[in-house]
Amino acid sequence: MSTETIESTVAALTAKDFATDQEVRWCPGCGDYSILASVQRVMPTIGVPKENIVIISGIGCSSRFPYYMNTYGMHSIHGRATAIASGLKASRPELSVWIVAGDGDSMSIGGNHTIHMLRRNLNVNFLVFNNQIYGLTKGQYSPTSEVNKITKSSPQGSIDHPFNPAALALGADATFVGRTMDRDPKHMQTMIARAEKHQGTSFLEIYQNCNIFNDGAFEIFTEKATKQLHGLYVEQGKPLTFGANGEMGIRFDGFRPEVVEIGSKYSADDMWIHDEKDFYKAQILTRLFDNPSEVGSTFPRPFGVFYTNDRPCYEEMMSLQIEEALAKGAGDLDKLIRGKETWEII
Repeated sequence: MSTETIESTVAALTAKDFATDQEVRWCPGCGDYSILASVQRVMPTIGVPKENIVIISGIGCSSRFPYYMNTYGMHSIHGRATAIASGLKASRPELSVWIVAGDGDSMSIGGNHTIHMLRRNLNVNFLVFNNQIYGLTKGQYSPTSEVNKITKSSPQGSIDHPFNPAALALGADATFVGRTMDRDPKHMQTMIARAEKHQGTSFLEIYQNCNIFNDGAFEIFTEKATKQLHGLYVEQGKPLTFGANGEMGIRFDGFRPEVVEIGSKYSADDMWIHDEKDFYKAQILTRLFDNPSEVGSTFPRPFGVFYTNDRPCYEEMMSLQIEEALAKGAGDLDKLIRGKETWEII
């Protein structure tokens, strides 16, 4: 098949081409439906044939994803989707590899694999469905559940300090970190497309409502009456403003961010201008909602691309290393095992 034929076939794909004949078995009203629909809508736009796309999941409600995508895929082991995807990308770098995992799967049993994949920077896309609960096992608190969360496994309230997934990803030197939510499909599709274009590991946290065991966990950011005051959509080169009419903003008082009203004293030009390449400000941005504002209200929850950076991908460096070794005449496994040191037994 010629390149022109392949490009024509890919261009003709639609969201329906990425749907399977499998019955989607999530609870009615689950946020996973919205994420699935968004991924299926984005896939025809990335210019990759279906047979070159692989979706790997671990264990959890979100991990049924590969069954519902008409691509190659693997429903793998609890917490190990990132490790399996790393091996696949290293051995088949031409494939478009996607990882789907929940907050428990990726942050608890799979936490170690997550941080090492991020630091290695393989060119894969990591979608983390964060519903702040264990849904598949019927409602235990998860690594992202808030303090004092009452669940079946914490009847007196959880005393665990929760992970902030975006901050964790930055701490592991991820080269793309962003956040979106299931109830804003337009923004979610934009973010998924941005993540796919990134060369390196893209870490996209998706707030996903579990309407059975943790319903309304993020409704303050999704409901009309509250989302404009409590949600902050960041865009490259634009000031951090929010509110129904953009009447609120975030500026720096020295090195400390503060929420202020835009009006006679401050204008939009005085606000923090978002720069996706600024690693230090990205760390502050991901933690804005962790601390109260000096003006008596909490910071809004940011959504968008927090940080992006160009760094060589692991599989590319590995391939170059192998080529260099072969060019030098290396490649003899027996010789490698024997090593360079010998002992003479007398």
